[in-house]
Amino acid sequence: MQGHKNLQPKMYYQVTLDSLVSADNFYRKLEKALDLHFLYARTAPYYGTEGQESIDPVVFFKILLVGYLNNIPSDRRLMEYCSNCLDIRLFLQYDLDEVLPWHSTISRTRQLYGEGVFLELFHKVSLR
Repeated sequence: MQGHKNLQPKMYYQVTLDSLVSADNFYRKLEKALDLHFLYARTAPYYGTEGQESIDPVVFFKILLVGYLNNIPSDRRLMEYCSNCLDIRLFLQYDLDEVLPWHSTISRTRQLYGEGVFLELFHKVSLR
């Protein structure tokens, strides 16, 4: 007898993002090998003390890295890609139900930082 698959979405699922991404995933390995915490101090001068909270600088640079590794030059396409990939969501530390930053936020943040921040980042990463 021939089967026919029909999706019957459940109202609730008991699942975690961590359980959906395999232990040997590339982005899990990259997360362990890459320490970008120096970016908080390095990018602090670009921000004020009042107003709406901005995108986390580490998340921003991780998003750019995903774009570079996957050859995605468009910010709009990059954010679509990031939102659809479970392993990248885990890498960026965004859960299943969290909305990722808008593509325009990525563009504006890229313009905010000077060339020196990018050069320092790539210099530190390449030395490892």
